[in-house]
Amino acid sequence: MPEHDHAHDHGHDHGHHERPASESELRARALETLLVERGLVSTDAIDAVVSYYENDVGPQNGAKVIARAWVDPEYRARLLSDGSPAIAELGFAGVEGEHMVVVENTPDVHNVIVCTQCSCTAYTVIGLPPDWYKDFEYRARMVRQSRTVLSEMGLDLPPQMEIRVWDTSADTRYMVLPLRPAGTEGWNEEKLASIVTKDALIGVARL
Repeated sequence: MPEHDHAHDHGHDHGHHERPASESELRARALETLLVERGLVSTDAIDAVVSYYENDVGPQNGAKVIARAWVDPEYRARLLSDGSPAIAELGFAGVEGEHMVVVENTPDVHNVIVCTQCSCTAYTVIGLPPDWYKDFEYRARMVRQSRTVLSEMGLDLPPQMEIRVWDTSADTRYMVLPLRPAGTEGWNEEKLASIVTKDALIGVARL
């Protein structure tokens, strides 16, 4: 069930406080340090792999899913009805995407994703979570002050627009189906996919 935007705003600053590292993060850092010290891998190589999965693999896959939904009404219906098999039709499936729910933006409703417990995303179609997505302030405030947080991130929504916040869990991952921008009639899927961003798939931006 979605969490709705609350009318009361307590006006906390949206600072980005460093969160404590989890045990898995500490282990990953220790392993990375050991591999680098022994000359088995370079820090540049590690950064390149992380960047690839964060910015290329996932978001590009999600963009292709969105583009298909924009041009194929039957596919769009399947995507909104049961996200995982519809996404798998395009060859995108696997860990962190076993149970996908796709939520659709409309002229009257805006959807945004958060993981209040940690920083889960659907890696196969969104990619690795951005740093701000993992930030405690984002995770804590998006549920109760969604309109304010979105505004602080550069997205000002009309006061009459309903905001629905979807909390990702270990069992269910979400992705936003953005509104297709005006002026894109006649574009092919490749061109449409090129305008879809990770922020739009999470819901902190509109196209």
